[in-house]
Order: sequence, then C-alpha cells, then structure tokens
Amino acid sequence: MANEVQQFDVVVIGGGPGGYAAALYAAAAGLNVALVERDKVGGTCLHRGCVPAKEFLETAHVRRTVEHASEFGIATKGVTVDFSVSQNRKNEIVDRLFKGLSGLLKGRKVTILSGTGRLDTDRTVTVVDGADAGAVAQGKNVVLAAGSVPRTLPGFDVDGSIVVTSDEFLNLASLPATAAVIGGGAIGCEFASMLSDMGTKVTVLESLPSILAGCDAEVAGVVQRSFKKRGIDVRAGVTITGHTPKKGTTAIAIEGADDLKVEMVVMSVGRRPRTEGLLGDGAGVELDERGFVVADSYQRTANPNVYAVGDVVANTPQLAHVGFAEAIVAIKTILGESVVPVDYDRVPWAIYSNPEVAFCGLTEAGAKEKGYDVIVKKDPFGGNSRAQIIGDTDGVVKIIAEKRADGTAGQILGVHMAGPWVTEQLGAGYFAVNWEATAEEAAALIQPHPSLSETFGETLLALAGRGLHIG
Repeated sequence: MANEVQQFDVVVIGGGPGGYAAALYAAAAGLNVALVERDKVGGTCLHRGCVPAKEFLETAHVRRTVEHASEFGIATKGVTVDFSVSQNRKNEIVDRLFKGLSGLLKGRKVTILSGTGRLDTDRTVTVVDGADAGAVAQGKNVVLAAGSVPRTLPGFDVDGSIVVTSDEFLNLASLPATAAVIGGGAIGCEFASMLSDMGTKVTVLESLPSILAGCDAEVAGVVQRSFKKRGIDVRAGVTITGHTPKKGTTAIAIEGADDLKVEMVVMSVGRRPRTEGLLGDGAGVELDERGFVVADSYQRTANPNVYAVGDVVANTPQLAHVGFAEAIVAIKTILGESVVPVDYDRVPWAIYSNPEVAFCGLTEAGAKEKGYDVIVKKDPFGGNSRAQIIGDTDGVVKIIAEKRADGTAGQILGVHMAGPWVTEQLGAGYFAVNWEATAEEAAALIQPHPSLSETFGETLLALAGRGLHIG
C-alpha cells in the first residue's frame, strides 16, 4: 500500500557511493534496509562522474599511445578518434557496473524505493515523486546521502551545447575544436587534459593564482609544465565577467584581457549539495550557510539517529571513497561497534589528468603552517627504468616527514606524486601516512624491480638517510 508506513532498521536517502555503501554494509550486518533513489543506484559517480570521465581519459591515453607507437617500432598511418565509439563503450561499462550493483543490493534484500526522498518528523521518509511516489518508510535510523550537483557561474546558463557541466559533457557525441575549461581544480584539469589529448585546443581559466591549488606546489608545477608543452593555455588569477554566444561559438569576457572565443565552455567550478527539498518540517537536521548538512565525526546530525554521508556533508572532501568510508563509520556507529572516524587530513586523492596526480597527508607548506620542522625528499621519474621503458618519464615523488631532534626523519606526514600511473601507486604511501610510519619503517619495504613504485621506495630510502640513487 502506497500510504502504509513501512518499518526498517535503516532508511537511506540517495543511492550514490555513500548511500549504496551504507545500504550494503548495513544489510551485510543483518539490518533491514530501504534505499530511496531518485534516478539510478550508483549516483553521479557511476553515471555522470568518476566512471564515465575515467573511461574518456583512458580513450585519451590509448590515443597518446598509438600516436607514439613509432617510438616502439610499430608503424601507424594516422590516428583518428570516433568519440561516439568511446561514448558507447562508456555506456556499456556503466551499464555493466549498474547491473552488478543492482544485483548486489537485491541479493542482500535491500528494499529499493524509486523517487526523491524527503526526511520528515520521527525519522519518516516520504517518497515525493517517481515510481514509488507516496510511499512512506520509517527507520530506526536514517542516513542522508543525497549527493551533489555541479555548480556554475552567474551568466553562464547551462544549455548542453555551448555551456556544459560534467553532466552534459559526458553525454557528448563529438568533441569541439576549441574549448575553455573554467576551473583549474582536479576535475577541470582532468577535462582539460582529456580534451587536449583528443585534439581539442584548450584554455584553462582559473580565478586562483595557480591550478590544482590544493596540491603540493611542486606537484602542481609538474602538471602545469606538461600542460604548457602540450599547448594547453593555462590562465590563472583571472576574473571572468560573462560570455556572449554567437553562431555556435561564444566569446568569454575576461577582466583586463581580450575576449576568448571558443566553441564550448566546460564549467568546473565545484559542486553544491543536493539538499533542496531533502528536509521536511520537523526533520531536525542542521544545514550550514551553503546548504551542506552539519554532521560530527561519527556522521551524526543534530537529530539523534539521523546520519549524513558523502557530498552533502559540510567541510569534507567530495570524493566517492570518502563517501564509502563515512558510510561504514555511520553504520558501525548505528551498530554500536568500535569505529575510527575518517581522518580527512589523510584521505587519498587521485587526479587522472596526464600526468596523473596522487597524494595524501600534509603538503610541505601545510606541514610548516602546522608548526612542523620537516625533512623533504623527492625523486623524479626520469631515472626510473620502468618509466623509461613505457616512455613516460615526466613526474616526481615527494615525501614530507617530521624532523626529529637529532635531525633525522621521523613520522611521514605527506606523500605527493605526479607522473605515470601514480593513482595506482598511492596505496603504500597512504598506509605509511595513515599508520604514522617513520621513514625507516616504510623504507624497509621492498619494491619490485623494474617498477614505477621503485621511485617511491627510493625516495623513502633517501628520507631515511641513505638513498641508493639520490642523496
């Protein structure tokens, strides 16, 4: 019955990474779970974000590889890209993952309610639209995981052709000849890198003094130099005042500079929480001035037994894997189990531009700001045998450790990488930072040879006092 109040141990609003992780983890613990999702389980990450974007970035990687095949003695007559084929491949990957996730939820007997969920009084969740409109579920506990949507700038109305966000871009059938990416953060750099590698002339417009502002400055510098070599025009510290569309192009007005004429504008200026309509009267959940849900380190909101995870949570990184971790914290708290809250200063970050960027822990500047006396060691990928074998030597590994009273390196505070496949190499660095390993402890681990990870190992050896190839 549509108006019958269904009872659950946990009701989750939102089926993205944080939401479906909460549902799966709770169900694995034997709890009776309902998941309310307005679109498809998997959320933005699976359908309009992480997964589709990385498929396109992999297409760009394959194109680069083929373009340089002659260096390996493999003759090619020319490289063309049929972007619609990559689009179809992306859709197939997303569909397989969606079906797999749906099967997991069904196998764990999670009740799926289709529509937009609204939290009302007494932890009741009303489905306000969609196939299950009118359904009401009451949970002993409720997890808010409504996610986020792309932001834009005043005067840049998204039309899906000239002005796009990641949502529209990831459904394009063809790519523009020229594009401006507004925003030089992680997502903006990924889009700029991919577009350039696929043959689009790209300009990055960033209001801050540099791109990748949250990264270690030297790591960001590696990306900036690579972009320059590849013809990506990076303009930092600029103020954009609007744009004027005309016949399939638009002219972007930049304060103190000539207009920039491009075929497409890709907006990459962050995301805002999807909290409009999430809370009904008496929900008892606090929002901050930007509309994010306020939660404590155990993901608890101001309303007892109501939790929040993922992109809706205030002052946390909007990363899918953070949503996973927060979901586990929330459910373990519900179960009354021992739990360690997420340490946001140490979460791993991965940026899939060319070159890739991966880091965790404090930057050198951040460590000094916190009052640490530090020792820093870095090693470029140029001397790495595997990097030379694959023909990809741009990049660096940089490790920051606390300086002990005797001048030696103590606890590892941060690991920062730019270069080939560093997103797959960060795991060891994350363990070292998160488990508060010292330089000597981490340096004792053996790295395989020849491997890209040897650069990380060599940097650790040097940090511990005796590097093989660097001082």
